[in-house]
Amino acid sequence: MSEPITLRRFLTRHAHSNGLDPNLIFLIEDIASACRVIGNRLRNAAFEDNHGLAGDTNVQGEDQKKLDVIADEVFARICENSPRLAALVSEEREDAVWLKNPEAGDYLLFYDPLDGSSNIDVNLSVGSIFSICTAEMDGDRDVLKAGSAQNCSGYAIYGPTMMLVLTVGSGVYGFSCEYGTGDFRLTHPRMTIPAETAEFAINASRYRMWDAPVRRYVDECLAGSTGPRGRDFNMRWTASMVADVHRILTRGGVFLYPADEVNRNAGGKLRLLYEASPMALLIEQAGGTATDGTNRILDIHPYSHHQRVPVILGSASEVARIAHYHIADAGSAAS
Repeated sequence: MSEPITLRRFLTRHAHSNGLDPNLIFLIEDIASACRVIGNRLRNAAFEDNHGLAGDTNVQGEDQKKLDVIADEVFARICENSPRLAALVSEEREDAVWLKNPEAGDYLLFYDPLDGSSNIDVNLSVGSIFSICTAEMDGDRDVLKAGSAQNCSGYAIYGPTMMLVLTVGSGVYGFSCEYGTGDFRLTHPRMTIPAETAEFAINASRYRMWDAPVRRYVDECLAGSTGPRGRDFNMRWTASMVADVHRILTRGGVFLYPADEVNRNAGGKLRLLYEASPMALLIEQAGGTATDGTNRILDIHPYSHHQRVPVILGSASEVARIAHYHIADAGSAAS
């Protein structure tokens, strides 16, 4: 059995066959290096006194974990060396950080350095999410790019095996980090999402706050084989978008973080630029669908760096059903 190819060889093959920019390869490799360092810092957190809160809040008003701050610093320190990287846009920073006056084709890196950090102290999976877009012309300092403009997106998941999952616009590929060498090797080629599923992921503690279409969908799933769906469903929730999306990419399912009575005024819970859009691109590249309930996420044009949106993504048939319930509810409310 031949040894799985490395991330570098995979990317260089894409450079030859799909015209992938070498500077984009350099940036993706820097991202992989940052994720490798973050994974090691997570493993050693108990020995380095890096569990718990940092004693500050981020721009979102959320309590920062020590490892949130460390992961953000690691991403910035390693990736800012990429010669064509013009700007960093992080969940942990209020404004975009410009590294140079952008030229046409320079890259913009959006990232959530540590997704699901509330799981760290209980030793559950967390991850990092990233997205890459380009400056459209010399001097273009507009970082408010629609998801459809992404050149690349992906995530690292820090679980029993550290993995990097990636799309450069021609399918989704998973790379496992080889223990000992630190190499990311292709172990999950052409990841695809089954159109049908029997799993859904949602924070059920917010049930009383949901809108009618979401309640209807969840109620029908919970009714199981005796309900209108005629089959049993499993509910999963890890409080880490990376972990939930990874499960969907490997065995199907649907993930929901909808707008509700509490988060509606903020626009939702998840951030568009460095959570919803990167994951939506991955999901679509794997044959799934991603929507805010009525609109395709990749078509949403952001109005701020930290804009929040509702997110429903995963197996196409289930997302279509939930979207239909939203449209039907809006129609009945208007009549």
